[in-house]
Amino acid sequence: MRLNEWGFDVCTAEDGIEGKALAESYDPDIVISDVIMPQVSGMELLRSLKAGDPVLLTGTLYTGRDAAHKRLIALIDAGQPLPIDLTNQTLYYVGPAPASPGHAVGSAGPTTSYRMDAYTPQLLALGLRGMIGKGLRSQPVIDAMKLYGAVYFGAVGGAAALIARSIQS
Repeated sequence: MRLNEWGFDVCTAEDGIEGKALAESYDPDIVISDVIMPQVSGMELLRSLKAGDPVLLTGTLYTGRDAAHKRLIALIDAGQPLPIDLTNQTLYYVGPAPASPGHAVGSAGPTTSYRMDAYTPQLLALGLRGMIGKGLRSQPVIDAMKLYGAVYFGAVGGAAALIARSIQS
């Protein structure tokens, strides 16, 4: 892991129990976790985090807004397979701007999350575990997050250009 080369202290754990103990005792600036870990799931580790704790997400991150959510629910209602498996995935609510030459997208800032609230509980029931957006969530979404074990990450508005640099396709 190159984080130590960038000046970060890096602690690693052999299993979920050790990882959870490190996260609780070390008070890290960033926690990187597999969603599935031996002995303790990544979701249990995420549940131990407190509001305001920084988290670094790595790997594939799916994006979608209200129109995409509406299409996913239409597929579910029609008994059709979804184009992606939502199990243990995170969706970033983003409205990307047109790409400039040599870039995958233009600015990629978070969009207001409440537009997805009508669809979110059903997606959480299918295994969606994380959402990134801005703004408050409705009570039905909060209840579904508690029921299914999901997390909502509040994105910082104004960081669209910075976020876009992380998007590869």
